[in-house]
Formats: sequence, C-alpha cells, structure tokens
Amino acid sequence: MASEKILLFSAVILLLHHAPSVIAGDIVHDDDSTPKKPGCENQFVLVKVQTWVNGVEDAEFVGVGARFGRAIVSKEKNAKHTRLVLSDPRDCCIPPKNKIVGDVIMVDRGNCRFTKKAKTAQNANASAILIINNQKELYKMVCEPDETDLNIHIPAVMLPRDAGTRLEKMLTSTSSVSVQLYSPLRPAVDIAEVFLWMMAVLTILCASYWSAWTAREAAIEHDKLLKDASDEIPNTKYANVTGVVNMNVKAAVLFVVFASCFLFMLYKLMSAWFIEVLVVLFCIGGIEGLQTCLVALLFRWFKHAGESYIKVPFLGAISYLTLAVSPFCITFAVLWAIYRDESFAWIGQDILGVALIITVLQIVRVPNLKVGTVLLGCAFIYDIFWVFVSKKFFKESVMIVVARGDRSGEDGIPMLLKFPRIFDPWGGYSIIGFGDILLPGMLVAFSLRYDWLANKSLRSGYFLWAMFAYGFGLLITYVALNLMDGHGQPALLYIVPFTLGTLMTLGKKRGDLMVLWTSREPERPCPHIRLQENGE
Repeated sequence: MASEKILLFSAVILLLHHAPSVIAGDIVHDDDSTPKKPGCENQFVLVKVQTWVNGVEDAEFVGVGARFGRAIVSKEKNAKHTRLVLSDPRDCCIPPKNKIVGDVIMVDRGNCRFTKKAKTAQNANASAILIINNQKELYKMVCEPDETDLNIHIPAVMLPRDAGTRLEKMLTSTSSVSVQLYSPLRPAVDIAEVFLWMMAVLTILCASYWSAWTAREAAIEHDKLLKDASDEIPNTKYANVTGVVNMNVKAAVLFVVFASCFLFMLYKLMSAWFIEVLVVLFCIGGIEGLQTCLVALLFRWFKHAGESYIKVPFLGAISYLTLAVSPFCITFAVLWAIYRDESFAWIGQDILGVALIITVLQIVRVPNLKVGTVLLGCAFIYDIFWVFVSKKFFKESVMIVVARGDRSGEDGIPMLLKFPRIFDPWGGYSIIGFGDILLPGMLVAFSLRYDWLANKSLRSGYFLWAMFAYGFGLLITYVALNLMDGHGQPALLYIVPFTLGTLMTLGKKRGDLMVLWTSREPERPCPHIRLQENGE
C-alpha cells in the first residue's frame, strides 16, 4: 500500500499541466510581436486549400495566410476553383517563364523575401500564391521593417513541406489540378467546452463524495474503537484513514516547486521519444486509477472477493477482486496507447484520466483551509507565470507549448482531458489540464468532508457553495478563452479566487473560519469521555 501511495502521489506532480486551450488553429490569432503597417496588417488565419484533380475532389491541405495581400474569403461557396501551376523558376524571385492567366502559382520558399515573391506573382497575372515552406511546420509570413512600398492585392498562403510535395506530385502526374482557397470562421462557442466543463465538475463531485464517505466511515470506526477500548485511547484526535496522504504546508509548496521543475524539464526535453515516456507513465497511473475505481464500485457486490487476499510475488497481498479487474485495466490502457493517434482515442484518454484524478483526490487530501490556501495560492502564481510571464524569458508560453506538444511532432502530452470540437470547421480538440481539476478538487473535497463530519446539511454546509464556485470559475475561464480569440488561458487565474474567496467569505460570515483554517475536522465530543463521566 505504501508503494501505491508513493506512486500516486508522484503521479500528481506529473499531472500539473493547466491552460485549457484549443489545439487546432492556434496560429490564426493576431500576433502583436510582428510588425504591422499599411498593406501589411492582416491577421494570421488558417486557410483551407481544397484540391481538384481532373475535376474530381481530392486532398485538402491547411496553410496560413500572410500578413500582407488580399484577405481570404471565409465561405466555401465564395471561393473560386482556380487552376494551379508550378512556378518556373521555382522560387519566383524573377518573373516566371511559363504563361499564367489568373492561375494560382505554387513557389518554393527561399532566395528572396516573401513580399518579393508575391509581387512577382502578381505582376505575372497570378490570382494567388502558395509558398511551400522548407520545413514540416507552418511559418508566419510578415513584412520586413524597411519595406514601405507594399501594393500586393493577391492572397498569399504558406503551406508545409509535405503538402508541397504532394501538390507537386499531382501537378507532374495529372493534366489538370485546381484549388479552392478559403478560411472558415470558428464558432464563438463549441459544444466541446460544455462537455469538458461537465466532465471536470462531475469528476470533482464523484471524488468528493467518495472522499467524504471514507472519512465518515473512518470517524464511525474511530468512535467504535473508543467505546470498546477505553483503556487504549489513541493519542491523535482522529485516526487517519488507511492509504490516505494528508498534505501539509511544506508539502503544498514543494508540490508546486517540483511541478515547475518538471514542466521546465518537459519544455527543454520535449520530443517524440519523451512523449512516449509520458505515455507510459500515464498508462501506469491510468491503470492504477481505473483499477482502484473499479474495485471500489464492484466491492459492494463482490465483498467476499474484495476481502480475500492472495500473496503475489513482488506485489505482496492483493485481493481477488483486484486480481480480477487488473487484466481489463491493463488491456484498456495498452489498447489506448496503441491506438492513441486514432480519432476515437480521446475517449480512452478521458476514461483513464478521470479515473486517475478521482483516485488521487481520494488518496491525497488537504486537511484544512490553511493548507488548501497555500497550495492553491502557489498554483495560482505557477499558472500565471508559466502561461504569461514565461513569454518574457522564453519568447513563448512554456505552458501552451508543452500542452500542445509543439516541439514533439505529436499531439501533445497525454495528461489532459480532451473533447473534439464538433461544430468547428477546423476540427481539433478543446482541452483542460489535470491540474485545473486536481488542485481545486482537493479543496472542494475537503469542504464536503467537513460538512459530513460536522453534520451540516447541504444548504448550511460549504460543499454546495464550493462546488458552485468551482463550476462558475471554470465557466468564466471558457468565456475568457473565447473573448481572447482562443488564446490558452490559465484556468486557476479564475478558479482560485472564486473557490478560495467563497469558502473564506462564507466561513468568516458563519464564524467557522478558524476551525476551517486550522482543524482537520470540526470538534466532536469524544464518546469515551462521555462514558467515563456517566460512570462517575
């Protein structure tokens, strides 16, 4: 059991990744770091490049529009089918030798400025220019500071190298290739954000009730021990629940410090192989979490199997029920790891993630409001620093880069809940980091344990208000996400003030603040002392 606690407690540190964000299309947003001037003030937008080969619809590619040139139409019906031709010479730094009559010209990057290529194509009577990058990534095409004569009236789009290779193959092997260029607008709100909000709230709700139920069972058992063994009164006011780690102030601070170190290590070592390591660690934690949740759910119907143990080499005593569900959990995690690049893999990732979060919230607990305030306060600073302040030092948001997996060639780290953006023409996923559920979830779970042990009703207690505050704070996060045009937001920036502020304000108003701040549980009369008084 001790090894399991250490494993899960370590897993929490691995999971502190925040910033709900939209994976697909982050390049579309306005970027103030690049120069703007008359004729060079477009926002960067993703552009769909739909191809037609000999009149038959074929592959679709995604590029990014330049800061300069005519704006791309947003509706597909307004986008014309235009013949695609390959520039000769390929770089289009000098007037092309081939005849162009309102065609879209495809050119290679390099040897001259982007604006030079666009002007040359425009003067050759091209209707648009596709510039093929020399790398797999997209690149934002901007104007140089010394450029003043910008009179470009055709759209300019950058495509990645692999798209250029396929387009060139089409042009050399078929008689006619045409393209459509358009940039559909994203919906203001997608249903993915609603489902993510519900997943986060329901996860904390389930974990809180499980945590409160085990705490109440431990309190009842403790009272029975006091009545049955009056000569052996425990020195502690409250017997710890087996398998539970109660965090203290020092651990709360170190918790966030270690998380920062781990995040920075991720940022520096981010690569395809490191993502594979994280996938393995996530699978191990997911197996443990799923197994713990399934055993707890099935224990009611298979109590005998849950209370009967067998000794397994290297693992020690394991219940027959745990032994029965383990193969399913391992198979589930392995199948997810194998098929994690498929379109349906987000379902398995969310199941493993939710199970792990619930298990951690059951095992790692905040004993009072003081520890919860220190933990969330440090996490609040951590979130703001790595999302916003880190841009000053690293020229990019470390948190967003890690969450998206920009340098890994993969879809990002697996320590996220994700949901597909169903109504978004660009697809992709909305995501939320485990830390945005785990950390405030610890405080919410504490509020319910307090309410149950103090015999408070739902209305007179603190849990309902803490739950409402968390849900409202997360809702405000998604509102800010949309108002900021999809830029990743540190969720704890909004969740922490609502959650902590609600509990502190309500506790002070009711006169319970000092008890909430310092005590593990409300003061309860000791049954043993009552028995002794009656005996006298």
